[in-house]
Amino acid sequence: MGRKTGVGLLVLAALMAMGFVRSTASILAPATLVAFLITVVLPAIGGATLLWGGGRRRADRMQTLRQRTIEAEILRLATKEGGRLTAGDVAIALALSPEEAKETLDALMTRDLADIAVSDDGVLVYLFHESGKLGSKASARGILDD
Repeated sequence: MGRKTGVGLLVLAALMAMGFVRSTASILAPATLVAFLITVVLPAIGGATLLWGGGRRRADRMQTLRQRTIEAEILRLATKEGGRLTAGDVAIALALSPEEAKETLDALMTRDLADIAVSDDGVLVYLFHESGKLGSKASARGILDD
């Protein structure tokens, strides 16, 4: 939508500029300059912004979506693995580099979705609070139930 609107604004600016060129009005008159600014310059700036600025925003949105998808897959994997994962588990399951897997796990840890523990062999294990306790959902009771 933004790309079409940007192209439309640039076409409008070009058509309006052609109209000013073919016009007999004095281009130096204040009213003509204001009209030129409103009908040519502003649409051209808006169109250019939509075309070139929109790509950056789209890339940012795509990166955010990718990161959220990876996090959701990590949480799903944690549920499957009883709430305990290593960076290697995540890297293998999601085809990520070990560094990217560790960075994502660390980000989940800083958001208090996981804790970190060290195994007897010195391996960092990420413990997911909720994922390890999903089996207890069936025994859940209301807060006021006795």
